[in-house]
Amino acid sequence: MYEMHKLLPWFCLKSVPGIGNHLFKRLIDRFELPEAVLQASAEELIQVEGISARQAAAIQNFRTPDSIRRELDQINQKGHLITTLADPEYPSLLREIPDPPPFLYVSGNLDGSLKNIAVVGSRNATAYGISTTQKLCADLSAFNITIVSGMAIGIDTAAHHGTLARSGKTVAVLGSGLDKIYPSENRNLFKRISERGAVITEFALNTEPEAHHFPIRNRIISGMSLGTVVVEASKKSGSLITARLAAEQNREVFAVPGSIQSFKSTGTHTLIKQGAKLVENAQDVLEELSAFIDASNLTKYQDQNSTTESLSLLTPEEIAVYKVLSPYPEHIDTLVRKTALEPGKLLSILLQLELSGMINQLPGKRFVLN
Repeated sequence: MYEMHKLLPWFCLKSVPGIGNHLFKRLIDRFELPEAVLQASAEELIQVEGISARQAAAIQNFRTPDSIRRELDQINQKGHLITTLADPEYPSLLREIPDPPPFLYVSGNLDGSLKNIAVVGSRNATAYGISTTQKLCADLSAFNITIVSGMAIGIDTAAHHGTLARSGKTVAVLGSGLDKIYPSENRNLFKRISERGAVITEFALNTEPEAHHFPIRNRIISGMSLGTVVVEASKKSGSLITARLAAEQNREVFAVPGSIQSFKSTGTHTLIKQGAKLVENAQDVLEELSAFIDASNLTKYQDQNSTTESLSLLTPEEIAVYKVLSPYPEHIDTLVRKTALEPGKLLSILLQLELSGMINQLPGKRFVLN
């Protein structure tokens, strides 16, 4: 953890009126450290593209407010970390975007890894979207890939849970401060992510989760990742903003297809039409990014994901029921018609399949493949 005097120049320069992320990066590219920026002459400062004489004067005349010292005191007291653009822990890919955050608040451990994949999608996800996301992220994490998402309900939460279920590493990027966990029902998830990876944000500790913060944080999700996978997004979904940002940052864009009858997949289908890589499984992502990720054991991955071995352990009746199920929920009455089994017998078989982990039961006596 930094001593306060080392962090102070970073916070001071970020607080100068008119110095946003773009200008901050240009100043650091020119002077390397914020201490040097704050000590530079007006003539040196205005040589940086975008810096006017007025902004140069604001930098030179800036005085540290007490609020910055109080913020740094709180960071130390709460045990959070700050990683700056000058640190090896700062996400290496994030440095490359035009407007990276000068520093990030961190709960947990960032390692500057290159092998990050972002997975985002609808807050109002279907059972298909959630189960698909969990499996995809679990499989990707088996290749030591860090899954990056936004800790929102729905697909984001499923991405984190799927990774943690495989004891993988995941990073959550917040649209609020670390002391304002959003959504509040994900407090336990916040703690688990911090233990297995990191929760990060560019916003001050007590910043509320205001609506305009989320499009801003999306550039971090895509910016620190080799590619972004979108699962279930309508045409007006915020996830499409992340996909657009990924494309603008020259990163890969992936999309998981859904039902053509579901409006919740219209956005992902549009992405596919526009050239996004269609994703059916982790292999589709791994192959596209093979230059950055060791995918030498893809054959092993394919063997592990075969259902043949699992089906061999089932009775003929269980196999028959399993084969009429799909990733989309089926009501018990529909399954009775499809299988021609007595309801009591069918429920018994479904229970066995659920206990084996091959299917899930949803509210309203609906069943879906896991």
